[in-house]
Amino acid sequence: MKQGVLIISHGSQEPKWVELVDASIRKAAEELTIPVVSAFLEIVEGRLIQDGIDELERLGVTDMFVLPLFVSSGSTHVDEIGQALGFPPLTDFEGDLGVFRVNAGVTYGAPIDDDPEIAELLLENVRELSTDPSRETLLLLGHGSKLPVFHERWQEGLGALAERLRQLGGFARADYAMLLPDQAADKLRELSQWSENEVIVVPVFLSPGYFTTHVIPGRLEGMSYRYNGRAMLPHSAIERWMSRRIHDWLAAVNIG
Repeated sequence: MKQGVLIISHGSQEPKWVELVDASIRKAAEELTIPVVSAFLEIVEGRLIQDGIDELERLGVTDMFVLPLFVSSGSTHVDEIGQALGFPPLTDFEGDLGVFRVNAGVTYGAPIDDDPEIAELLLENVRELSTDPSRETLLLLGHGSKLPVFHERWQEGLGALAERLRQLGGFARADYAMLLPDQAADKLRELSQWSENEVIVVPVFLSPGYFTTHVIPGRLEGMSYRYNGRAMLPHSAIERWMSRRIHDWLAAVNIG
């Protein structure tokens, strides 16, 4: 038996987005003695999921841990990747990835959701915007989904993450909204009317890019809030999260 890891993220047309992800995965894999391959759901030609599977199997991997480097288990992408790997769908939603060619035994991991260490990362991102947390409100913004079950999973994860941040930072209030469906402006308006607290908008996205630099500011245009557009990467907490998930899998495999 030879073990290997495939880490899958979304992909982007922006080379900097891809490099931030790749760099983080390289650092997470530095102390590992098994192969770790970075692959993408779409856009990055030659490095798609099937390419990653093929590369690991060329290296002789027979036992593969597939880790979705996505923010939420409410992502339909996480579910469609699982379907294409042969795992049962979460709902009647059908992805369009087909079925991957894979001979190795596959363990499918879970995305980030409300991981405590990621909450600390997001808190670091907003500290420069905060002057008096007891008089400030946080608004977490995630991609979201309109589909049943997926929408509820986004709600659960963002809600738990918001509460972790509120407690960690001592903020007066913390709430969340999704871009899909478009809740951002309505939620910011609601929070602004609720009290005189300043609102700090926190993007819950893996890497800076189109959504953090264009979509969020566009949805909130003309409104009053604090925002620096910082995403989760680059940050060592993402590397530690990946490393921890991989080591947990290796421990479980070795015990088995």
